[in-house]
Amino acid sequence: MAGPQRPALPTPPATAPPIDASFTLAGELVTNPVSSVVPAVDPAIASLLNEVSQQQLTGYVQTLSNFGTRNSFSAADRDDFGIGAARLWIYNEFLRVGNGRLQVRFQDFPLNYNGLFANQQNVVATLPGVGPNPNIVVLMAHYDSRVAGMTDGVSRSPSADDNASGVALLLETARVMSARQWNQTVVFVALAAEEQGTFGARYFVQETYLNNVDVLAALNFDIVGGRAGIPQSIRLFAPDLLTSPSGQLARYYDLTSGLYVPTFPLMIVDALDREGRYGDHQEFVKAAMPAVRLTESEEDPDLLNSPVDTWEKIDYSYLQQATQITVALLGNALGGPSPPPTPTVAPMADPGSYLVTWLPDPAVAGYAISFRPLKSPDFAPFRFVSGREAGNVALTDLDPNEVYGVSLAAIDANGRISLFSPEIIIEPTR
Repeated sequence: MAGPQRPALPTPPATAPPIDASFTLAGELVTNPVSSVVPAVDPAIASLLNEVSQQQLTGYVQTLSNFGTRNSFSAADRDDFGIGAARLWIYNEFLRVGNGRLQVRFQDFPLNYNGLFANQQNVVATLPGVGPNPNIVVLMAHYDSRVAGMTDGVSRSPSADDNASGVALLLETARVMSARQWNQTVVFVALAAEEQGTFGARYFVQETYLNNVDVLAALNFDIVGGRAGIPQSIRLFAPDLLTSPSGQLARYYDLTSGLYVPTFPLMIVDALDREGRYGDHQEFVKAAMPAVRLTESEEDPDLLNSPVDTWEKIDYSYLQQATQITVALLGNALGGPSPPPTPTVAPMADPGSYLVTWLPDPAVAGYAISFRPLKSPDFAPFRFVSGREAGNVALTDLDPNEVYGVSLAAIDANGRISLFSPEIIIEPTR
């Protein structure tokens, strides 16, 4: 029997074809709508942010650091030292914090590196959604570590910031989110063999792709612990910021974090990663999946792959805020409506006027329409339309000389905003 058909890779943003401006969906045409349904802080999500615990985060980082080393070629058969002990603890910790809702498994793969071989395991924890959308949101952090030697499985390598901090964020986010049911499925994955070249991420992406699973968003947390005195902000790396799905994800993260934790802003960088560096999200980007990397505002080069990267140097208030902005994103992406379909956009007779049509969801309270000048890194300004008036909208005051990226997001009655539909490119009308 033939195996499952592989999905087609997403294509670059489409350019909207000119169509007859008389085309409409059923329903009354609404011109330049104004709506009171806008993204807002949902008290239920805000309460989840308050549940993020510095004490829990500290305990996670301490425990991971105390395994001595998490090098990919360290001991796999001990319960107190090495990579095997670390991954078993992560597996059991996902089970402990998952409130009976997390489905936890090991994902095995082989690692051959410079003539050495070692079996590796990603730890994958899935929180199934109860809604109809089969696609997933992925949160990732690598749990392996190293010192100067890439295959040194003996020397002390606590690697608290790089990257026990990222795994701690995963575990605490999973704990908080597992307290409730959500519409959309989220997968938390602690990845192995990143230090030798993102092998664990590559294997996860290959399995996801071959199983016909569509990744709506992938977030990589790598060196997010912070230290006392560094700016209270976090860097987000997104390649091809103005035109890529990763750039659109960065804008969504900025929107939700700004609503809920405005004192801890994202500093968005138009790049795949820091110069000369790499991370697990690159495997998702290579597969045309929207993916970004989060890294602390200022790194200390003296801690990189060093035995002095210890747990007490981390600022757990900083790590708490990094976790809170992630809970805010997930509360909206998982708890709000499903992303709407890509709209049809057609120029109308008057320059700068466009007809936007889509099939609205009757359960949605409203929509945000983004006509983003392609040179702008921000979604705003939005046009908001209520669910009652959605589906057939004319906008008449846009710049006919501008190239726009157009997308939609759905908003529920509590102000939760969905992920955006894929952008389409609208060329100037004159």
